[in-house]
Amino acid sequence: MTPKARGRRRKANQGLDEPGGAWLDGVAQDASAAAGGVPVELLGDFLPLLADAAASGRRPRRSELEAVEALGRRAAELGVSAGSAVQLYLSASWRLWRELPVVVRSSDSEVVRAAAEAVLHVVSDAVAILADGYNSARRQMVRREETLRRELVDDLLRGDSDVGGIVERAEPFGLDLARPHQVALAAPHRRLPDVDAATSSLERIVLDSLGDRDVLVATKDGLVVVLAPGESEALGRTDLGSLMLAELDRLPRGRPWQVAVGRAYPGSYGIARSYEEAREALTMASRLHLDTQVIRAEQLLVYRVLVRDQPAIVDLVNAVLGPLENARGGAEPLLATLETYFATGDVATETARQLHLSVRAVTYRLGRIKTLTGYDPTDPAHRFTLHATVLGARLLGWPGKSPQ
Repeated sequence: MTPKARGRRRKANQGLDEPGGAWLDGVAQDASAAAGGVPVELLGDFLPLLADAAASGRRPRRSELEAVEALGRRAAELGVSAGSAVQLYLSASWRLWRELPVVVRSSDSEVVRAAAEAVLHVVSDAVAILADGYNSARRQMVRREETLRRELVDDLLRGDSDVGGIVERAEPFGLDLARPHQVALAAPHRRLPDVDAATSSLERIVLDSLGDRDVLVATKDGLVVVLAPGESEALGRTDLGSLMLAELDRLPRGRPWQVAVGRAYPGSYGIARSYEEAREALTMASRLHLDTQVIRAEQLLVYRVLVRDQPAIVDLVNAVLGPLENARGGAEPLLATLETYFATGDVATETARQLHLSVRAVTYRLGRIKTLTGYDPTDPAHRFTLHATVLGARLLGWPGKSPQ
């Protein structure tokens, strides 16, 4: 800019710093209203910085940009959206430009061009660093919230004794612990190196179906954990386990998934109880070689009865199935034959198909079991004892380890 143009620019800017800066306050208030009521305080010294750039062409100092970055962090902490924060700054910028003396009073295109260039530089720098501050604060808040959520889920599932503290910590996550809640656990076929993708996908579908109240989705010990209301009309006829399985089966990894759902109970201790039921259901399903993809805790109550009196079931397994260990090849082939035979409704041909044996081989094994144990698998009078004992053996891990 020539010395003559600079002189005209100074003359055009006379009155820029009028006492009280009332015109800047008016610009700030109008910009705040246009941005949906975003607090004026988030502008800080941005408007004087723009006015100074228009008057002198000065670029912002590092300390001034750091102040704008801090305002971006403050916007995130106040819950202002990134779009609203940027809108506040852009709205303030064009409103200030419209009232700048250098624009209003000057007919010199060079003066106006120089002022516009200086203002645009400030707007560009300020909005960029405002967004950086905002994103930095959001990342910190997300990490902090994720940590708090994981700690809350761990304490809820453990049944933390500090009920008052749990209730207070649960409130920001929308949990009303007076209501009944149920816990569902999803186990992948193989342990996933990164279970976050499954969690994110599941969180979207669960929140869409149940809303963001009384719902938490997290991970624990390689399992996906869903905490949900015990009764929800939002699901209609679809239960929580089926909803989770339908979404997880869409993922490229982890199939086939197995989902266990505990029963619903009220209170913080009810959540821990539901979790224990779901976890026990997964353990029982694994020991019993159940391939059912959605397991409900109430469906396995009979197995809990079997293992509740462990000394009795140990005695039963030793007394009834113990002689199978004397068979050639050990007890496992005969036990597997019994297990499959009962699972197929006592159909030898289907048992042979599933075990990849001939029907004759299956018949031979059933005969050996009768000879060794004294119990005939084909006799309805003996079937209940044998079937209950086979289930007990699987729950105890026999014959892999001796029952005791």
